[in-house]
Amino acid sequence: MILYYAIGGGLGHLVRARAVLHTLGVSDRAAVVTASRFAADRRVVDDVPVIRVPEALDGDRAALWRWLADLVAGLRPERLVVDAFPAGVLGELRDPGVPIDHVARLVRWSRYARRLDRPLPRIDTSFVVEPLRGDQRSALVAASARMVPLALVDPPAPARGDAAGAALVVHAGPEHEVRALCALAASTGYPVRVARPGGEDLDVHPASALFGSAAAVVTGAGFNAMRQAEPYRERHRYHPFPRPLDDQVARAELARRVRLLDDQRADGSAWATASASPERWLQAIQPYSQPPATSVATYRPVTEPLTRPSPS
Repeated sequence: MILYYAIGGGLGHLVRARAVLHTLGVSDRAAVVTASRFAADRRVVDDVPVIRVPEALDGDRAALWRWLADLVAGLRPERLVVDAFPAGVLGELRDPGVPIDHVARLVRWSRYARRLDRPLPRIDTSFVVEPLRGDQRSALVAASARMVPLALVDPPAPARGDAAGAALVVHAGPEHEVRALCALAASTGYPVRVARPGGEDLDVHPASALFGSAAAVVTGAGFNAMRQAEPYRERHRYHPFPRPLDDQVARAELARRVRLLDDQRADGSAWATASASPERWLQAIQPYSQPPATSVATYRPVTEPLTRPSPS
């Protein structure tokens, strides 16, 4: 079994987790560890088992690490894949006793580094899914045996025409941000539709299935929104929102510069981070191409924590 550690509370961590597992071809032998409320939506997680982080551990770095250490000791996974924050969102991650890989997207590193009370755990492979800034890249290079670009591919979803001819707002964030995006969408002159899981207008996931028919696509500058809207860049409008750790401003500026230079680039994509040599790529993904561990055959999906934090 492979544990994908993505405990952020939003939708984005789960969307990225599904894309990573699908790209590596291991969705059938993985489980996702998360605190996101969106994990209750089967459209979001599909058949990937979910292990919920207890709400009582929110903000408690020591207790969160004890709970995770107990979980790893009980399940004995082949690998632990850590999403976005290489030492966990609170800096809780220590050496779990199993190999660690990391999915590296852009982070406000100076702020994140303040949460760390020790060096980053040793990482086998950092899969780089978007261009990183110097301080973050330097820290990951020092902690990782390999840095390998990973171009993500989402699980397939049939195209939908629910938003045909509309300015489609896609955002799972707070209401005031949705309103700001709706104002931006209205400026296009098209009727405005809003898509999000559980939403009152278009209760759709994945919303990217609507992009092809929409007259305009309007999003924040989160990682998944920018990546999924890239093929529709001529219809894409975006607005970065402040986040404690996700650097949406830097991501939006990168997209702006890439689009201005599109005519001079062969690929025209902000997500083409580098070219990995075949040898390094094959070496990095080798553990994922091996037969699954015996524990996968006996693992059952769970929706509640498997263990409680140790008393010590």
